[in-house]
Amino acid sequence: MPAPANKAARRLLTACLTLSLAPSAFSTSAQAQEPPLVTTSDRQDSFYCEERRLGYWFYCSKPRPPEMEVEAPAVTPSATSQLDAITANLRELKAKAILEPTPANVTAYIRFQRAQLDRASLFSDVWQRAIWQDPDLDYTLQRPVSTLGKRQWQDSRNAERNAVMAQLSERYGLFFFFAQSCGACEVMSPIVQSVASTWHITVRAISTDGGPSRHFPNYTVETNQRSRMGLEPKVTPAVVLWDALKGQPIPIGYGVMSADELQDRIYLLTSKDAGRDY
Repeated sequence: MPAPANKAARRLLTACLTLSLAPSAFSTSAQAQEPPLVTTSDRQDSFYCEERRLGYWFYCSKPRPPEMEVEAPAVTPSATSQLDAITANLRELKAKAILEPTPANVTAYIRFQRAQLDRASLFSDVWQRAIWQDPDLDYTLQRPVSTLGKRQWQDSRNAERNAVMAQLSERYGLFFFFAQSCGACEVMSPIVQSVASTWHITVRAISTDGGPSRHFPNYTVETNQRSRMGLEPKVTPAVVLWDALKGQPIPIGYGVMSADELQDRIYLLTSKDAGRDY
């Protein structure tokens, strides 16, 4: 039976050839499917990515993080610009309501104006509360506005003023410039005389036109004294305090003044620095 043996031999030979060619076919297919080599400088990555060729399943290079877009910070308008915008809007609504007085335009203006009035009321309320809670901000502690506070402050101030006026004659004297033809001088003369008598201050009355004064019979005629003192030469009456210690004049005022006002001015100019009493 030689024929069957030959057939079996052929089949065995064909199977062997198939098995010998299969690895190369598989290798060619795998090579076609493998990703290209990834170049890297890291030794460990070279082993896995180049020698083992595992780049398809592993990251051979770290992926770059996506670039984040930096948003520009929002520009907050200043408080001044916001207030200007409110003012401009209010004016625009008012003008539109006047030029086109429709119910819608007038209502829009009234509503916006009311909102700003509420804003102003809130500001005023917070202002008052801040003053109540911080004595450094409360000016009424220096100058009370209530009836009771003003009475107490005025009494204290008058006592201090009288103490100053009582010591005034030791250092100061008064120049009183008048004119016979001056009606205001006739009113002011007895006031100056009364204040000077109360505090024993020496008064030197000077007639600018040579005329007499019934309240100051011992007057003298002016010989350019006002110009030497730096006073306005054409205004009468004029009251000047003379500082004998420093040898300089202190103008008190011009025109008619009450006795209380005259004493207040003398008190302030001789004992208070500017800005300390207001």
